[in-house]
Amino acid sequence: MHSIYARVNGISALWSTCVMVLLGAVALSSFLFNADPKGNLDIVSLKVFHSKTRRYPFRNEEIGFVKFNLSADFTPLFNWNTKQLFVYLEAEYTSPQGVNNTVVIWDRIVRRKEDATIDIVQKDKYKLRDLSGSFSNVHAAQYSLKYNVMPYVGVLTYGEAARTVEAIDFPDARDSVS
Repeated sequence: MHSIYARVNGISALWSTCVMVLLGAVALSSFLFNADPKGNLDIVSLKVFHSKTRRYPFRNEEIGFVKFNLSADFTPLFNWNTKQLFVYLEAEYTSPQGVNNTVVIWDRIVRRKEDATIDIVQKDKYKLRDLSGSFSNVHAAQYSLKYNVMPYVGVLTYGEAARTVEAIDFPDARDSVS
């Protein structure tokens, strides 16, 4: 005869094995639902201004403000395993030293399928800054709308919904002052 502890141990081992197999099946089944959302991205304007920093009051820094129009429908990405989406607009450019820089200039967390249709007209959320403090040596930037699917169970999935066709040139800070 088995003791009560041996029986509880056997039942809990069977239960935990069944739960792990179920979670593994859920994680593997999320690869079956592949959606490719498409969107439109249009950069309306890019302005660069001189600014003083709080940390270094005697140092001038250039800050860029991007106005854009974007529309995208992320509803195909929502299924029974989708917890939320992280949608973001990023600017990619190469510094004169050959370093690739990626800066997020707008983002949104989408938690419901009803909120997955995004239509933004000329709204910037974050300032565009370079580590060197100046955009004078940076020639142009490529903008892309990307997303990250966060499932309940499984791996994170990344993708791209829209990209500008051509790189947008950075204006000189003296040209942007109106």
